[in-house]
Amino acid sequence: MSESSSPLKKVFGFLKGTEGETSRLWIAAALIVIVMVLFRSFTSLEAGQVAVRINNITGSTEVITQPGVILRLPFGIHNVYLLDVSPQTFHLRGPENKGPLEGTELTVRAADGSSFAFNDTTLLFRAIPSKADDTLRDSGLGHAYYEWMLPYARSILRDEFGRESTISVSNPTSFAAAEQRAKSRLNKLLGEYGIEVTSIVTPRPRFSPEYENLIEARNQTENQLAVIDSELARAKTERDRKLAEVERDQNKVIQTKRAEHEAQLATAVTQQVQTHREVDTYKIEKTAAGQAARSAAKSSSEQLKGQLEAEYQSRKAEIDAFRNQPVERVMERLGERLKGVTIDIQPYRNDGNPQRVQLENVGGAR
Repeated sequence: MSESSSPLKKVFGFLKGTEGETSRLWIAAALIVIVMVLFRSFTSLEAGQVAVRINNITGSTEVITQPGVILRLPFGIHNVYLLDVSPQTFHLRGPENKGPLEGTELTVRAADGSSFAFNDTTLLFRAIPSKADDTLRDSGLGHAYYEWMLPYARSILRDEFGRESTISVSNPTSFAAAEQRAKSRLNKLLGEYGIEVTSIVTPRPRFSPEYENLIEARNQTENQLAVIDSELARAKTERDRKLAEVERDQNKVIQTKRAEHEAQLATAVTQQVQTHREVDTYKIEKTAAGQAARSAAKSSSEQLKGQLEAEYQSRKAEIDAFRNQPVERVMERLGERLKGVTIDIQPYRNDGNPQRVQLENVGGAR
């Protein structure tokens, strides 16, 4: 490095012009200390990291999540600790533990007494940025918080998957429900230490060869059932389509018949109205003619009644007049009536006043 490019040499060159060698040395030392203090008073925070700044005087802590340069006061006033909060991967696989992020494979005893295992169970986790101070306090510096994963993950996964039977654990729906339960319990426990499980990835469980064969046979049967269900659904769709066509055709026939019947009904109603009109006209005419005939008959009957009444009165007057005449006059009139008529009188008893007179038409007399 050249003299012109070295900051310290420039400083010492500047000090050569000052008075006294001792003064120059003290000033140089002070500048060096200031530079070192300034250099140590700043900490760089990268992406994927958080910083916990502790004030040793007040005891307060501050979590800094924004990447950049962080001020740290010298002379022990501040302590700044960095924590990696990027996503981490934890595995349960293989026959033995290989560190804090890889343990032996997960074996589970199911609720029905059988056992199954997972070849590689993967958990994605991270330190919660906003709880970095809790993570440092409970776990320590650096990646010490990894140590919480192995005991909690294995015990909780065994517990939750152990609640399932060998049949239900093969069902993706039940499988996902067990994963969700395990994730909720892990986050509840690890959250107290500032750790969060973001995802649990478990492969298809591994059973004994006999049980694997049974599962394969069941899967084939389920596939056949799925095909049958698909055929049934297709048949139902075809049936619905044909029913819709039949219903459409029947509706068309019904609508045609209805239109015809409505036309016939309209014609019948029109004819009925016309008939009623003709009947009413005929009734009016006949009623008028009847009333006229009745009036004429009534007038004629009244006239005839008057004539009969007059004749009756005339006859009655004659009878009354005849009744008051003497017997001789009566016999005279009777004789006039019986002129030319022979009367054979045969009295039943010798009685001067006969009670019955028998008349005979003799000789065609009238």
